Amino acid sequence: MLILKIDTRRIIDAASFHDVLQETFGFPDTYGRNLDALADSLTHLDDPSAKMSAVNVSSGEHVTLVLNYAEAFSLKRPVLWEQLLDVVAFVNWRRIEKNQSPVICLAYHRH
Repeated sequence: MLILKIDTRRIIDAASFHDVLQETFGFPDTYGRNLDALADSLTHLDDPSAKMSAVNVSSGEHVTLVLNYAEAFSLKRPVLWEQLLDVVAFVNWRRIEKNQSPVICLAYHRH
């Protein structure tokens, strides 16, 4: 298991959302900076040969993404909050549909 932390106070709009995620996961310069690209990049966290992220885990392992200041983020940036939750859920669903294990989980405290 690998733990990554994001200070969500750094996310103020869609551009900074992708900046922070690209920096955190080490997405390449070719990262498309949209939700489809994010989902594709996260889907392959256990496949270093895909070269979609500098962060990788072994097959069957997962990345835990710790979201600091999640309550304020969810209240100030509800659309981005929902998009992040939806992308993570979709990535894991997509993998389960292919008989692969989930590759990313979220940890946050909202109070």
